[in-house]
Amino acid sequence: MRIALFVTCLADTLFPAAAKATVQLLERLGHEVVFPPGQTCCGQMHINTGYQKDALPLVRRHVRTFAPYEAVVAPSGSCVGSVRHQHAMVARAAGDASLAARAEDVASRTYELSELLVDVLGIEDVGASYPHRVTYHPTCHSLRMLRVGDKPLRLLRHVRGLELVDLPDAEQCCGFGGTFAIKNADTSAAMLADKMRHVLETGVEVCTAGDSSCLMHIGGGLSRLDAKVRTVHLAEILAATEEAS
Repeated sequence: MRIALFVTCLADTLFPAAAKATVQLLERLGHEVVFPPGQTCCGQMHINTGYQKDALPLVRRHVRTFAPYEAVVAPSGSCVGSVRHQHAMVARAAGDASLAARAEDVASRTYELSELLVDVLGIEDVGASYPHRVTYHPTCHSLRMLRVGDKPLRLLRHVRGLELVDLPDAEQCCGFGGTFAIKNADTSAAMLADKMRHVLETGVEVCTAGDSSCLMHIGGGLSRLDAKVRTVHLAEILAATEEAS
């Protein structure tokens, strides 16, 4: 399959390892991964903070950039959630029915990584090896918008050498929420404290998730506690092999 990588702003600027691992994994599985150079921000930040008109050109560009591809993948449930649930809405609000239809078409072929692997490619054992004790945090957008369910866990259970530990109160938000963490700093910090406490209760070496944004929030908090727990994107674990371990 020819798959387009939607890299996302955060992966492009701060956490490129997640995007590189996505490419490495899919190529190892025999697929062609291409990087459309015209891509920019999907507009999620603008939409979520009430700037729909400013997001409209970004939606147009995203649709134009990714329309030619049979599948689009992103290492982010948050950005995929925006493409799938917000792009057509923004187009309709602007009175552009044609753009809305094209946005829906692109959205129907856009997947978060675990969705692509399990639902589209029909694979749960990707041949990964990662000999560490790991817990998984289900991010809010992947859990509530995309409803990926246990797909990431099914993938992790097939990773050789990995000991998967259940995270207490896993479905509770970590408190990031994009600009929520800035506008509601005290509430965000309290939610983060709960999440970190549960992560530390597991006694794991690694906390993983499908969104670098949530891992940035959790990892930043853990680093301030000088905790010995690393945050690692799901794609990086799935891309790991015995040779690289």
